[in-house]
Amino acid sequence: MKQSRQCVQAVGSAAVLVLALASGAPHAWAHGDAAHDAPRAATPKEQKPWGIAGDARDAKRTIEIRMLDTMRFVPDRIEVREGETVRLVLRNAGKTMHELVLGTRQVLDEHAALMMKFPDMEHDEPYMAHVAPGRRGEIVWTFNRAGEFDFACLIAGHYQAGMVGKVRVAPKR
Repeated sequence: MKQSRQCVQAVGSAAVLVLALASGAPHAWAHGDAAHDAPRAATPKEQKPWGIAGDARDAKRTIEIRMLDTMRFVPDRIEVREGETVRLVLRNAGKTMHELVLGTRQVLDEHAALMMKFPDMEHDEPYMAHVAPGRRGEIVWTFNRAGEFDFACLIAGHYQAGMVGKVRVAPKR
């Protein structure tokens, strides 16, 4: 009976994930490990409200962000100019896996909720980097829209513990 219940639960969880994917849910991404440390071969260019994937050769500035096991980013606020392409170098100074995901509060909230339900999800979007302990990751992003946006670690429990930050994109002069 116990095995039957576990089987039903597993099938139910899988069905929820399949339905989320089939419905076009934009937040069913996957977590990898080593792949996030390697440079991406071809980065898809999809406009998001917070910008678009950038080309490394266009990055005129590098911003280093440390990821800590105290569930904090240092710095947790960055400022860029509208139209600026920035290389975000992410250094995991902790002993646990961390990630940085750029987005709006709504997108991050939705993805964080899915991560709580499916902590082993994998994703590989240009605005996300999964960084193993003691390793570094990188995001090259063009912030082509002015406004305030967010970044967070969406590994189950990290977001809820306050591992969040802000990006202020100042309008072009």
